[in-house]
Amino acid sequence: MKRKHLLAYGATILLIYALWYILSLLLGSTILPDPFIVFSQGFMEIVERAFWAHVGASGFRILAGLIIAFCTAIPLGLFLGSNPRFDRVFSPLIYLGYPIPKIVLMPIIFVIFGLGDMSKIVLITMIIFFQLLITARDAARTIDTEVIYSLKSLGGTRLDFYRHVVWPVSLPGIFTSLRIVTGTSVAVLFFVESIGTNKGLGFYIIDAWGRADYPTMFVGIIALSTIGIILYETFDLLERKLCKWKNP
Repeated sequence: MKRKHLLAYGATILLIYALWYILSLLLGSTILPDPFIVFSQGFMEIVERAFWAHVGASGFRILAGLIIAFCTAIPLGLFLGSNPRFDRVFSPLIYLGYPIPKIVLMPIIFVIFGLGDMSKIVLITMIIFFQLLITARDAARTIDTEVIYSLKSLGGTRLDFYRHVVWPVSLPGIFTSLRIVTGTSVAVLFFVESIGTNKGLGFYIIDAWGRADYPTMFVGIIALSTIGIILYETFDLLERKLCKWKNP
């Protein structure tokens, strides 16, 4: 990471800390704890095995949902985007399925899959599946037909078409979609972990809130936000490494 980026991140963190401290003075430490108090509580929590059990549970659920959605939505989206005939067949299903708020299906999913990890992973996967699918399909649609004819004239196979044309052209859009769904998946994770479970950062935050233990609650919020930041930065780094031709 370049020095100017590190300086920008450092300045942003200092600004957030300063605003947080000022707001804690204005609102009172009971409502909004001083950041120093929260960080002190955080150091106490990170040495506890129970805290890392919550972090591990949340990390596993969000990673499993992202991996399953990626492995199913991206290939299907690239296939539909590069095959107009099949795209016309499946488009009505996509247009009908995407606007449905998947979160309202949570009670049904809990009944079918129980209150364990599976139901939470299924819900995260369902919600981000369509976002990845549509992005991959639209990215594959941008391929110029002249490129396809050129590949065929050189004896390229269908596998070559996907490997050397569809995948490279669609990759920047896919990474953009992955960064977007990171925020969505973290939000969904918090919601599903706040109901019917005793493990995960969502439960950790709600439990602390219910006990009016606000420093601990903010520790959970920071931990959950950190997971989202790590995932976002990971996708951004992968894009810079794998799409060097885009940003030379």
